[in-house]
This record gives sequence, C-alpha cells and structure tokens, in this order.
Amino acid sequence: MTPVSVLRFVPILALLALAACGKRETAVASGNRTQTLHYGNLSEPTDLDPHVITSMQDFYIVMTLFEGLTNYHPQTSLPEPGVAERWGSSPDGLAWTFHLRADARWSNGAPVTAHDFVYAAQRILSPGLGAEYAYMLFVLRGAEAFLKGELREFGQVGVHALDDRTLRYDLVNPVPNFPHIVSHSSFYPVPRATIEKFGGIDRRGSPWTRPANLVGNGAFTLQEWKPNQIIRIARSETYWDHEHVRLREVNFYPIESVATEEAAFRSGQLHLTAQVPPDKIAVYKRDRPEALQQEPQFATYFFRFNVNKPPLNDARVRRALALAIDRNAIVTNVTKGGQTPAYSFTPPSTPGYELPPLFREDLAEARRLLAEAGFPDGRGFPRIEILYNTTETHRLIAEAIQQMWRKNLGVDIGLFNQEAKVWHDTMRERNYTIARYAWSGDFLDPDSFLKIMTSDSGNNMTGWANADFDRLVAAARNTADPVARNARYREAEELLIHEMPIAPIYFYTRNQLRLPSVKGWYPNLLAIHPLNRVWLEEEK
Repeated sequence: MTPVSVLRFVPILALLALAACGKRETAVASGNRTQTLHYGNLSEPTDLDPHVITSMQDFYIVMTLFEGLTNYHPQTSLPEPGVAERWGSSPDGLAWTFHLRADARWSNGAPVTAHDFVYAAQRILSPGLGAEYAYMLFVLRGAEAFLKGELREFGQVGVHALDDRTLRYDLVNPVPNFPHIVSHSSFYPVPRATIEKFGGIDRRGSPWTRPANLVGNGAFTLQEWKPNQIIRIARSETYWDHEHVRLREVNFYPIESVATEEAAFRSGQLHLTAQVPPDKIAVYKRDRPEALQQEPQFATYFFRFNVNKPPLNDARVRRALALAIDRNAIVTNVTKGGQTPAYSFTPPSTPGYELPPLFREDLAEARRLLAEAGFPDGRGFPRIEILYNTTETHRLIAEAIQQMWRKNLGVDIGLFNQEAKVWHDTMRERNYTIARYAWSGDFLDPDSFLKIMTSDSGNNMTGWANADFDRLVAAARNTADPVARNARYREAEELLIHEMPIAPIYFYTRNQLRLPSVKGWYPNLLAIHPLNRVWLEEEK
C-alpha cells in the first residue's frame, strides 16, 4: 500500500484501532444515540458542485446540501414536492409551471426564488463550465443552441421567472416525465452571489464548495471536508422542513478499499457501506443476513472504448473484444452478488421497454472479426491498457477480462488504476484506450441511458459519434406515443450495440451492508435514499 493509500483511510483506521483497545462505545452505538449516521461512500468526491458532478457517490452527498423543484420519493423514486409545492403543464405539454413554496431558504437565510433556477440554467448551459450533464436541459427551447453559441441571448432560452415564486419552462416537445427530470442535480438552483464571489458563472472547481463558503438550500449544511478522510454535514435550521429531519449529522467516509470498509462495518464504525467484498457475501448471507442488503438497481457495468485510439477506431476490434468476454463467469466467480450478464446497455428493469438480448458471446465470430481487422490470432495487436478506478472488485473484473482476451484472442492488454477523481479526469480528457465505467439511470426511462451516448453528451467520453443514433434518440424523445417511442429507442440501441463503443458487462444488483438501526431506508431501482427521511434507532 502506497503512502497516499494509507493516508486515505486515516479516520477509519484510527477508529478501528480504538475499537480494538477495549470496550469503548463504538461510533455506531454513539451515532444511534445522537442521530449521527456513519456512511461509507466509496470514493473522494470530484466536487460538491451540483452542476459538474457525474457519479452517484457525489450525488448522494450533493442531494443533502441542495434541493430541486421536486425530490425523489424514498420508496418509489417518483417526484414529490421539493422547493416547488405544486406544478402543472399546459394542455399541449409544451410548458410546465412550478409554484415555489414561500418558506424555501438558502442556508444563509435568503429566500430561494425562481430567479435562482433561471441563473442555474444559464450556468450549466455556459460553454465555459463544460458541464457533462448540460444535455439534460436540451428539452428546453433554445438550450442546445445557447450552449453551442448559436443563440446569444439567454432570455430566449425556455426558462423564465414569472415572479419570485413562479417558474415556467418552455419545452421543445412534450415531456410527460418532466417533473421527474427536474429532480436531477443538473436542475438544482445555485446561489448566485456565492458563485460570482468565487470566480463567476462558468468557473469550474472554484472554492465556493468548501465548508466555509458553500451556501445550499438542502436539508443539511456542509460542516467539514477533509479530502480523502471525511465529509461531515449537519441538519440545516433554515431548511423549510427541518422540523421533520431526524438525523442531526452524517459523516461520509470515502473508503475505496472494500476490505477496509467491511472491517469498519464489522467493528461498529459504520452504519452502512457502499459495497461488500465478493468473498464475504456468502458469509454475511449465512451469519448476518439482517445486515446484507441485495437490491436490484437500474444500472449497468460496462467498458468504454476510446474510438479515437487505434486499433479501437475499428468497430470490428471493439466487437471482437466484446464478444470474447464470458459474462456468466464474471458474475458467478468474481462479483458473486446476484448481478446478471448484460447483453444490452439499457437494463431489463426499464418500465415498458422490453428488449431482447442484442448479442451473445461468440468466440468464433470474435476471432474472425479480429483477423479481418488485421490481427489474426492477436498477432500485431498493439499494447493497450484497461483503466479502472481503485477498488478490489474493479481490479478483479479487469484481471478476469484481461485473461479472457489473452486466452480467447491472443491479445495482451495491460491494466492501469487511478484514484476515482483522477480516473474521471482521465476519461474526460479521453486520455485512455479502454476504461471501466458504470451508469445508473437518473430516472426510469431508456432515455436516461441512451442519451448519454449521443454526440452532444458530456457523459459520452468515448469519442463515438453517429448521426443516425443521434437522430433516432431525438426522434424518440419527440414521440408521444409510448409504443412508437420505445421502438425508436430499440432501433437506436441496436445501432449502438452494433458499433460497440461500449461493451456492457453486467446489470447491477446493489450489495450493501446496512444495520437494522437505520430506518427510513427503502429499496428502490434508482438506489436513491433521501437522508432527510432517514433516522436511527438504538439497538436493544
């Protein structure tokens, strides 16, 4: 373990050492008594800026500090009132009006107004910010043109403050699930005065998200952020519903090592973990079944191919690599957590979107394609690498696929790991050849997956662009009839799988350790659990 890795786990290792010294009160026991949740959250956040984050781990923290017009219901993930107390659409579905509650406040006491949402939309659509999720706002009239510089006046974009408490969005086409979309952090308001104080509307990575500076409107406020050690939040007294928030504090620990995290849980230092060591799943299922939580999740694990880097600029090579992966062996022998092999990008749990497997493992076809591309039996294949972020499970998966490619295709591909924040920056800069990634849907719809692979999506990061795919996704988004809409999405997904800029590996089952003392935490496909609805009970 390198010195950096040692430092990353200082708080948890210290707690483990204390726990071993005697029968002191554990963090969990103390937390149950004081309503302080200890939360293993996998990785150090890339930021706490709602307009630049892209990972679920970052979102779990950000959604406590900010609140959108609507919130995710803790059991169904469907939209429920947030800053907006009510909303409605025009008869043609092209305009949505949200009525903001009078008692919505920023953490500095200032009122949250419709103008804050207009400013937030202008910010995330500012080209200089480079927001990966800017495309989420392309449902608004003029939004895409403004981002591309084709529209100069932001006042022509379809978001308007009719007064301090009335906000209207004008859409390109009817979007029946728009109240669900605005639950996403890309639609969160941000504090204009704070943003402007620390560098302006399009400055990325400014210190406005540090504890002494951050102004939010969520149920919690940021108290402490020690990089690679701890993020501590406390209940906000300015939040409109603060009287019903039962947790007083939450401590997030960025623990990338699954073994370290499990040891912290076992010794009473964590209420819940982000993951479970694969070789411990059967142990917990047998010895502590009440602590093991296994829930289907609307998410897909996959490999990205950088199509601008030879030989991955050849679709035959990408397909050959994808067809030579034994997905059953990975979920059975490596992940061991109830995951299912993925033969499409969109999970089968997508409501109303039925999709047959779009490919299967086929070693003969994989070898034929590789030979046709100029690499018979792997001869002449250049040395390239799989990039993965530092956790044991990602390493084990990468090693398994590395061995499959060596055995099945005769190609020797290396492995390269980085900490999560650096790993994400490397992909954003497209300074990789193959990279592991995962995508968890933001709402229960095929668009939440397929839209990220369009050429204008900041979350694409493969360099792949296909005009027919873009056209089909756009056509689907503009189609009101659900049968015709899903048919266009299926056609788009078939094209995506044929081109293989990504190689789906498996569909998620979320494996997590969680103590029974954590209440108000419900299984749901989006794996989103609002902490303002969670509380702790002392164990008997």
